[in-house]
Amino acid sequence: MGEIKHIIHPFEPVYDASSKVLILGSFPSVVSREKNFYYMNANNRFWKVMEALFQEEIHDKKQFCLDHHIALWDVIYSCTIEGSSDSSIQNVQVNDIPLLCQNSNIHAIFLTGKKAFQLYEKYIDLDVEHIYLPSTSSANAKMHLDQLVESYKVILEKL
Repeated sequence: MGEIKHIIHPFEPVYDASSKVLILGSFPSVVSREKNFYYMNANNRFWKVMEALFQEEIHDKKQFCLDHHIALWDVIYSCTIEGSSDSSIQNVQVNDIPLLCQNSNIHAIFLTGKKAFQLYEKYIDLDVEHIYLPSTSSANAKMHLDQLVESYKVILEKL
């Protein structure tokens, strides 16, 4: 699989004061860490889901998020991980999600995948609605793109 490493999250959250919803993953994949941005593995369907939801082609991912009042981050600040495997994650330290929420207009938090949801529920105590969404990773191959888009429509409702 890969070498087990202790890694600190390599990039900043995407948000500004007008962000209304926060989408949290668990921790960036190897490819995302190399490319220094969220959901950058070509097999991850996150950006395809966003394009389908908002019915637009995304050229600048960060600007797209800011334009649509979407904040992006991960639950984990640092952890021990083997490659990109969520199931290998140990020694978790979480990001300061409450501070991000204080510095924005976040009123709904979405957790992409089981690991992100479990970690959020274990470590984060915020009086903000949080909602589980299925992972867009290729590891969740049982869900087709149209099923993911349907699941993610709740984001539009919260914007």
